[in-house]
Amino acid sequence: MQAVKNAVRNDVEIKNVVKRFGSTTVLNGIDLEVRQGELLTLLGPSGCGKTTTLNLIAGFLEADEGDVYIKGKNVTHIPPYKRDLGMVFQTYSLFPHMTIYENLDFGLKLRKVTKADKERRIESALNLVKMSGLEHRYPRELSGGQRQRVAIARALVVEPELLLLDEPLSNLDAKLRHELRIEIKRLQKEIGVTTIFVTHDQEEALSLSDRVVVMNGGKIEQISSPTTIYNHPETEFVFQFIGKSNCFHGTVTTADSRKISVQLEDGWVTFVDADNVMGADRTCRAGDQVKLYIRPEKLSIASSAQGQSEPFHKATITQMNYLGASWEIDVALIGKPVQILTPMYDASWQIGKEVMIGWNPSDIMLIKK
Repeated sequence: MQAVKNAVRNDVEIKNVVKRFGSTTVLNGIDLEVRQGELLTLLGPSGCGKTTTLNLIAGFLEADEGDVYIKGKNVTHIPPYKRDLGMVFQTYSLFPHMTIYENLDFGLKLRKVTKADKERRIESALNLVKMSGLEHRYPRELSGGQRQRVAIARALVVEPELLLLDEPLSNLDAKLRHELRIEIKRLQKEIGVTTIFVTHDQEEALSLSDRVVVMNGGKIEQISSPTTIYNHPETEFVFQFIGKSNCFHGTVTTADSRKISVQLEDGWVTFVDADNVMGADRTCRAGDQVKLYIRPEKLSIASSAQGQSEPFHKATITQMNYLGASWEIDVALIGKPVQILTPMYDASWQIGKEVMIGWNPSDIMLIKK
């Protein structure tokens, strides 16, 4: 049993770290473990502490309290150049007066790598990022996407034990972001280097990561796989921050270990799976005031309730937006605006049209007020 427990090694550990800037506490006693070979993403709104966490791991900042470990070694007071890591920044940070080859060579010279090994590493890094044949160009002669590929190659060429990426795709257009996202995921799996990725982009985090760390106000709200973060958030903040959501208010009428019944504002009674209660206090009793959350794509819409297996409720269409692969439909339900995302389309649906809306109890998340 002990052998199984130790099979997964942590390449990075942050223990009870506190970081302050003046009177402002940016990180408030966080604990974090990064497993060997995984791609872990720090996700959260501006000012949540994700970039500060990355800079503490990189050594650009020092914790006021707590410790940072890399490969089991306490590096809290060790400078960045002694931490054996590669870093990719949002702004590329390439030397404009150097060719691509010279940019990659710079870190190898500092490490006194032999000429033969240097040639091998540079060729391998350029191949990995699909930039072979462009080594004699200057950064100004490359597109934004190509420059970011070079920045990734420069971080990889030193063969680091840890790769850190600080919002590396935020300056690129949507198509390039998507392309490089796929490339980063491919590279990381191919090389197997432990990687920490910082972003405020939810789609980026969900598509890239083995695990996602959702941060808020200097604390960690949840650490889970992308599917768990999206479908089973542990806190109200995580549900609201990740993806879109609809919120209803109600009162618990009955509750047991399996199902909770809730009466909504207009008297409609709906059910919630007891496993879907969020927050520190997950016990529900009759009379509790609660909020129900459900994602737009989890709502069902139909022209009538006939033949539908779920309980349906009347609503009125107020807006319709065509998104290509789906329709975004706004309705007035229980006297409040509700959004639905559906791949279906019915020619009879028009603004002002009455439709039926339903949901599955397993798709509703509940939190006590």
